[in-house]
Amino acid sequence: MTTAGDIMHRGAQWIPAHETLDRAAQLMRELNVGALPISDENERLCGILTDRDIVVGCVAMGHDPARVTAGEMAQGTPRWIDADADVSEVLREMQEHQIRRLPVIRDKRLVGMISEADLARHLASDQIASWAGSVYARTTS
Repeated sequence: MTTAGDIMHRGAQWIPAHETLDRAAQLMRELNVGALPISDENERLCGILTDRDIVVGCVAMGHDPARVTAGEMAQGTPRWIDADADVSEVLREMQEHQIRRLPVIRDKRLVGMISEADLARHLASDQIASWAGSVYARTTS
């Protein structure tokens, strides 16, 4: 059985909810990533911040990224997967919620992230096609 822990990118890091978006952007550059899980004061997942969130939700709205915090950008219920979960559970979670990045947690601690690139490296092309079809499908509501 292939697990989330087997396919995840190790070395993921939190951005604390109190950190500003300019610091988040710097950390994304240093880590060469496009998303960071947001943690509360107890290092519990409270959201995910993407580079797009910073640009569209802050800069394009005329806000100062040095004054807006990661926690202010956290919206909705954060999704995550246990490191021991089967890959089929990973795909189901990402497809159900139409998400492209999924934090991997073990013993309440962040141990990695699963992104599209990780799926592409580890899954068969029919699995990737099915995943992409549902994650990128537009809803008509």
